[in-house]
Amino acid sequence: MDFSQARHSGDYTSPMLGLDVFEEGVAQKALLYVKEHHPGELHTAEDRFSALKTLGHAISLFPSVREAQRLRGDIRDEESLIASMIEYSPSSRFLHTPSRIVSSRGFLVAKSHAFSMLAFLAAESSALVLSIRKIILSVICTLMAEDVYIACLNDPSFPKEKKRFLAEDLILLWDSGADPRSTHNLPALQSLWAARDSAPPCFGTMEGSSELIRISIDLDMDWQEFIANQLSIDETRWALEEFLFGISFEEIIEVRSRLKRFGITAVDHNEIRSYLGSRPSFSMVDNRDPRGIYDFYVERRDTAVLREHSSALGPKKTLEELYLRHRIAKG
Repeated sequence: MDFSQARHSGDYTSPMLGLDVFEEGVAQKALLYVKEHHPGELHTAEDRFSALKTLGHAISLFPSVREAQRLRGDIRDEESLIASMIEYSPSSRFLHTPSRIVSSRGFLVAKSHAFSMLAFLAAESSALVLSIRKIILSVICTLMAEDVYIACLNDPSFPKEKKRFLAEDLILLWDSGADPRSTHNLPALQSLWAARDSAPPCFGTMEGSSELIRISIDLDMDWQEFIANQLSIDETRWALEEFLFGISFEEIIEVRSRLKRFGITAVDHNEIRSYLGSRPSFSMVDNRDPRGIYDFYVERRDTAVLREHSSALGPKKTLEELYLRHRIAKG
């Protein structure tokens, strides 16, 4: 049964949350590696994946969020859930949110933890670690996409017809752990982060042009179109600079002011950190642990929200959100 048939047939069997074929294969290979090289840790790793599968099974026992339920004459079904998501902020209705929705996000976090353990235990195998990092990055980009979808639903200016598609995508993601249409957006986020990972900030003149060129070389025409259409907008340029340099808009202004004041033509990474003191706004992204990517995203997102609430100068959205909004608007 395809996506459209399932949506209208009423056949809402609750799918099992778990690992896909690729993830299961990587997990088995990594466990065999641990058995051979770190046998004392095998039991711990196997227990973690057993617990993950048990969690997926337990979540699957909750009713599907697409399944119609009647309680004392009131009907809650997919259409009513979509309507409530479009009309109200999901983040402010936490205790009204179906259990399966709340739990499915926890499953994604648990999956990232389980595979992070394997990455640590199989650190000497570059091939295994590369495959494991792909899985963790997929989880991270799924969480980012979910955040962006919810932000769009909360935005009164976002087109209502687009909101419906986003609500449908979120429901499928929460129900099955996968969003069929996200295959269009998740690779874009993964490519963006892979490009940044391969071109770490070199600071220099703090103009960002070299970093932009370096990441753009590895990205497709959709990114080129986004940059061509949006880079003249302050919001996009500021968000891009935060993404490229790994420091906040306010800190970028401070560093540039210092360079100008003292006639410094270029600056390196260590000098940047010394300018900002012991408490920079954002954590450094550790390339050895891709979960730091999400931490960095959340720090920028939360800072942007604070600027929005206080009407402060600077980006009110992250680069990831602006890029996904561009793609959603086109779709």
